[in-house]
Amino acid sequence: MNLKLEAINLVRWLHFVVLAVGGGATVVTLLLSGFEEGREDLRGLAATVWSKVVAWSFRLALIAGIALLVLSLQAGSNPLKDGHYFHIKLLLVLVLVGLSEMTPKALAAGKRGSALIVLVLFLATSFTVFNKGLFGTRAKTSVDVPVTATVSAQPR
Repeated sequence: MNLKLEAINLVRWLHFVVLAVGGGATVVTLLLSGFEEGREDLRGLAATVWSKVVAWSFRLALIAGIALLVLSLQAGSNPLKDGHYFHIKLLLVLVLVGLSEMTPKALAAGKRGSALIVLVLFLATSFTVFNKGLFGTRAKTSVDVPVTATVSAQPR
């Protein structure tokens, strides 16, 4: 049994856990915002939960993702060159984090549109990551030509 802990695996696990917390808290916050409509005592709870849990989860996930990219580059693999999915993921993540930072003000005003878009972006990002093969891989610039060994017959 291998008990060796590697930094890249720990950061990958942290990235996954923080994203799971952020995605789950997004759904809970949307449910809370629906309950706020009829009750005055719950007004502003969704915005508070978003700014304390969801926004920080996505911030920490972004930091863990950057650390994961750096560790991957140091280990010799380059996700930026391995396939097209990573560029799509980066675009979705940057839009998600930017929109997540603006969502508490919208939730405080009783508007759920940006929170719903963040949830859709979260789902789209996770779809992109778990289905990397759909986006193709880049063609290699070098062509691997098999070398066959020929044995010349020597006269006896």
